[in-house]
Amino acid sequence: MLASFLTITAISLALAWPLGALLRKDRSLASNVLFVALLITATLEGADFCAHYFPKNLYLWKQLALFAESCLAPAWLFYSLVFSRERQLSAVPLVQKIIFPLTFSLMGVALYLPVSRFFYSPDFHTEQMLFLTTTGFYFYLGIMITLVIALINLEATLTGASSVSRWKIRLEVVGTGGLLAILIFYYSQGLLYRTLDMHLVPVRSLATIVAVVLIAYSHMRGGTGVKVVLSRQMAYHSFVLLAIGIYLIFIGLMGEGLQYFGESFQRSALVMVSFLAAVGLFLFILSDKAKRKLILFLTRNFYKNKHDYRSQWLEFTERISSAHSNQEVLMAILSVYGDTFGMGSAALFLCDVEKKNYFHAASIELDVATVSFAAGDSLVMKLSDERKVVCLLEGEGVATPQLEGWFRSKGLRFLIPLVSNNHLDGFIMLGTQINSSEVYTYEDYDLMQTLAQQASSALLNMRLTDELALAKEMEALGRIAAFIIHDLKNLVYTISLTLDNARTYISDAEFQQDMLETLGNTVSKMNTLISRLNTIPDKKGLPRVKTDLMHLVKETVALVKRCEVTIFGMSVSVIVDRQEIQKVFLNLILNAVEATDGKGPVSVEVGLTEFPYVTVIDGGCGIDDEFLRRKLFTPFQTTKKSGLGIGLYQCKQIVESHQGRIEVTSNQGKGTAFTVWLPLP
Repeated sequence: MLASFLTITAISLALAWPLGALLRKDRSLASNVLFVALLITATLEGADFCAHYFPKNLYLWKQLALFAESCLAPAWLFYSLVFSRERQLSAVPLVQKIIFPLTFSLMGVALYLPVSRFFYSPDFHTEQMLFLTTTGFYFYLGIMITLVIALINLEATLTGASSVSRWKIRLEVVGTGGLLAILIFYYSQGLLYRTLDMHLVPVRSLATIVAVVLIAYSHMRGGTGVKVVLSRQMAYHSFVLLAIGIYLIFIGLMGEGLQYFGESFQRSALVMVSFLAAVGLFLFILSDKAKRKLILFLTRNFYKNKHDYRSQWLEFTERISSAHSNQEVLMAILSVYGDTFGMGSAALFLCDVEKKNYFHAASIELDVATVSFAAGDSLVMKLSDERKVVCLLEGEGVATPQLEGWFRSKGLRFLIPLVSNNHLDGFIMLGTQINSSEVYTYEDYDLMQTLAQQASSALLNMRLTDELALAKEMEALGRIAAFIIHDLKNLVYTISLTLDNARTYISDAEFQQDMLETLGNTVSKMNTLISRLNTIPDKKGLPRVKTDLMHLVKETVALVKRCEVTIFGMSVSVIVDRQEIQKVFLNLILNAVEATDGKGPVSVEVGLTEFPYVTVIDGGCGIDDEFLRRKLFTPFQTTKKSGLGIGLYQCKQIVESHQGRIEVTSNQGKGTAFTVWLPLP
């Protein structure tokens, strides 16, 4: 009864997970592969269940079970290669790239050969044993080797994850890893005794139940979306390889021992208890808190110093140098601090020279995206003046009472200044102490300061690289301008020739028609070239006139043919350069039309509160938060496939030359609103 209950429960849960994934509309590659792997596992459980209760049709059900077992190998191997990995398939070792397609040959073997070529069972209804043939032995050997590789891949993913990411995915790794371990045990027993003991099927069912429960719980608490980048050497430093080796030696010794002692104990019950104990042990070992306490115990009792400066420095340098983007550099800095000092959350704030504040640049498990600090805040001034690590538990008067309360609510513990060239470039917040009983000493503070120097150098290099890239873009624009000026000179030469000929042939009707066409084409080309290099006049040189904003907006909308634009609001008079401000409105409206693919809705509101304003609203795709905060009005930064990234920069320059300002709010997937504020006349 217990065996039947475990098997039916395992089948139900293994089928319920794929159904739940469909209802959640989870379409990630790893989730889809997990869907297939659990479906195959449920099929195997069902086929063996039917074989147990309907032994007369044993070979029919075992044919289905054989095919399911042949599918287990590629399914779980593929899952281990794509689960929570940043570069999923491109970073797969060459050996595994060769092994993976070979696993599909197991499916061909299972489909082509009859069941009798794999095993035989003269009295299955009484013994529940399947005796392997030579073909069956090598078939299950191939499956076991593939499952061992999959288990090693999962361990490499877990080992390569940061402490925060590891906390998110460890339950899913324990669940799937435990299931793979039981499958390896099941098939290794078959290889050891040249028999498949169907009495062990309930153990496999129990492992399936535990795996699905742990996977479901991991996903419910946010275990998806984690991406881990692995080094190529990660898989070669594997605890699993050692454990599997010890295990195979153990079963070899056990096989010899059974010749003398026999099977006097209930193996199924023993394996069930062992499996549950192993899962509990893995959960304990993978606990970040337990690991942190173990590290502290070892360093306190066996080492003179708490930190190895050389290894920490090398690790920090390696992580930063392996980053492929500015954001990856920032995340690498935070992850090193979190891993080194046992912190579960961190945030990095950088200086914005133009806005004179410190903005959120990156964070791990800390929701501070909308927070910023003014350059004159007491907290910033303290970090800038003292340039040392601040412990918030000891820092009396570090900030206002409201800010100190906010620090406590976020669990923040340390503030680390990042200084270069005698200027505070930014600072790091560390919090959510993993081991609440850990005491930090001068050694920790020294290492924080040392790593901060390296982080400051990395940030300086990052900033100089961006400035160099911008300078190259400006240089490229200058070269383009030279070509355009050359084209303009050619067009002027064409007009000059036409003018010279006109003195002689102006009375010729045919010449007159040809001259008009030539002038029309030339003027059109010149307007196109000029618009590409239109410069912004200075603030004093703007030819300003009194203008009705509502009338100007209606004129601008009339130029847009691709989409219907709704106009509402009131007439408001301002004193502006009419032509320049119309360029701003036209650019914003065209952007709104493009954001909605010409299908709308797009609307323009004209109004007056404290100052006159014009708001362009669209229901389009919205703007990414990171791009909105960092790059929106920066030249040569654009989200358009064919854009140059000049339009919004030009709009901002024009509006600011009128002593106005331009603001934007956006919600991804819902739309964007640009508001142009102009001064009162």
